[in-house]
Amino acid sequence: MEAENAIEPVHRSPSERLYGAVRARILRGDFAPGAALKPRELADAEGVSLAVAREALLRLVGEGMAVRLHNRGFAVPPMDADRWQQIAEARTVTEPAMLRMSIARGDVEWEVRVRAAHYRLSRTPVRAGNDQYYSDDWAEAHRQFHRSLLEGCGNEVLLDTFDRTWVASELSRRWSGAVRLRDAVGQHAALEAAVLARDADRAAELLTRHLSQTAENLLVDHDVHHDDVARLT
Repeated sequence: MEAENAIEPVHRSPSERLYGAVRARILRGDFAPGAALKPRELADAEGVSLAVAREALLRLVGEGMAVRLHNRGFAVPPMDADRWQQIAEARTVTEPAMLRMSIARGDVEWEVRVRAAHYRLSRTPVRAGNDQYYSDDWAEAHRQFHRSLLEGCGNEVLLDTFDRTWVASELSRRWSGAVRLRDAVGQHAALEAAVLARDADRAAELLTRHLSQTAENLLVDHDVHHDDVARLT
């Protein structure tokens, strides 16, 4: 009887396993910015077919974690200060506008999701143990909080744009080096309070300031770590 009621483990497809493994390695920095992602090598390392490797890499391209090169295969997105400035500009233009839409359109269920996401973020350690870098758990909680703020807009095209620009920002954040301390806890709490109070002007101002400070920090870190990244490539 116990065997009948036991929960069977979730079996991931070979493509799903390879996708998850390569994605994690990119975020950990195992592959330097601009480094080639060779389907044959990845397929051999994970014991899957070449077709499976290509399928996983195309999925990574779709979410901005990899780029497809003309007649040259796949690679990790390059680290370019101009590119990060463009991404930061796109976020500071689109996300405050989306937040205003969320405040105007979001229902009570949206408010509940915002509160829950902020609670999770506030209870998740930024670092794992003595690690000087962001933990994977905190990074995911951080993403979910920012996405929850915008989900009330109800526009899937805009939310897809957020997902792609977030990935690009996350790659930059991971590659920039150690955690740059700032009052992120206070900023996130202020954002939640303004959103739940339905104060669109204050919420948009706080988010713009939050995103601008993040961009400034990443550009400073890019300059500091540019030589190290160049040596890796």
